[in-house]
Amino acid sequence: MLADRDSLLRRLHELRSEHRDLDTVVARLEDGPVDLLQLQRLKKRKLKLKDEIAWLESRLVPDIIA
Repeated sequence: MLADRDSLLRRLHELRSEHRDLDTVVARLEDGPVDLLQLQRLKKRKLKLKDEIAWLESRLVPDIIA
């Protein structure tokens, strides 16, 4: 279980890093001449990463019985 948790944390770190990198790229693209198709693809990738990050975070938080 500990190795599984470590691998989830490692993957979560990778996804967050990629998401931050995409933030930077999107910001640069929006400042200059815009390739709308490329911008749309990058934003869609960011949303997919956000969903994966949320899923991983939910897997790492233990269920709390109220």
